[in-house]
Amino acid sequence: MIIGGKQMKKFSLLLILATVFVLGGCASWIDRGESITAVGSSALQPLVETAGEEYSSENPGRFINVQGGGSGTGLSQVQAGAVDIGNSDLFAEEKNGIDAGQLVDHKVAVVGITPIANKGVGVKEISMENLRKIFLGEITNWQELGGKDLPIVLLNRAAGSGTRATFEKWVLNGQTAIKAQEQDSSGMVRQIVADTPGAVSYTAFSYVSDDVATLAIDGVEPTDENVTTNKWKIWSYEHMYTKGEPKKLTKEFLDFMLSEKIQGSVVEQLGYIPVSKMQVERDWEGNLVK
Repeated sequence: MIIGGKQMKKFSLLLILATVFVLGGCASWIDRGESITAVGSSALQPLVETAGEEYSSENPGRFINVQGGGSGTGLSQVQAGAVDIGNSDLFAEEKNGIDAGQLVDHKVAVVGITPIANKGVGVKEISMENLRKIFLGEITNWQELGGKDLPIVLLNRAAGSGTRATFEKWVLNGQTAIKAQEQDSSGMVRQIVADTPGAVSYTAFSYVSDDVATLAIDGVEPTDENVTTNKWKIWSYEHMYTKGEPKKLTKEFLDFMLSEKIQGSVVEQLGYIPVSKMQVERDWEGNLVK
């Protein structure tokens, strides 16, 4: 069909109007905040990913993008306004270069952190003092602890890791572990420990699996129950920080994180502890306030 001049002008006008309508619809979709990004703690990542998938399935067209990178990355990125939520194992006050006054804390869970070792080391329990000596390089063979004649292979999380900061705070009394291989990912730490004779590291309870051995400390097992009473002292809150009070989709998702659906089942299924089950409370300096 041949379109005449008047018809062509009319057709062009309709095309322009349709384009404006479509673009306007896209802008409206973007303005409504249908997609947000949460970045940071790899210890918290599985919980936020699972909750994000649940939320998106209940709210088609709304997406929660979740990335790791460590607590330091999460805090610095949310402070800079580069992401909507910064996931952290640390209080913002604990991290150098972070202005906690700009950020709003949303505690969504508690996570225990445990030393893990290759299953062939021959040790199931250790004292806090000897664990400290391992990571300070003063004990270098499992035989010194009653285990196999195997050199100790240390594996650390990267410097920006909240898991590492928590471990060093409670095990090393704030000292820095000796230089060793470092990994950004908790999952990769677990895999390397499982595959490497003599290896030892630490990870959140939520990453523990049957292919590694956990170590009791001074007769206390790394269990949720012991965390809730502070008998097991290596634990941290899981924080989701926002820059100022959350709005729109960010607020809706954080409300969903704290809903009965997530707190009542998903949190514990994935190896975390609901904040409501804690019998103690700690401030950012580590003091018990309850």
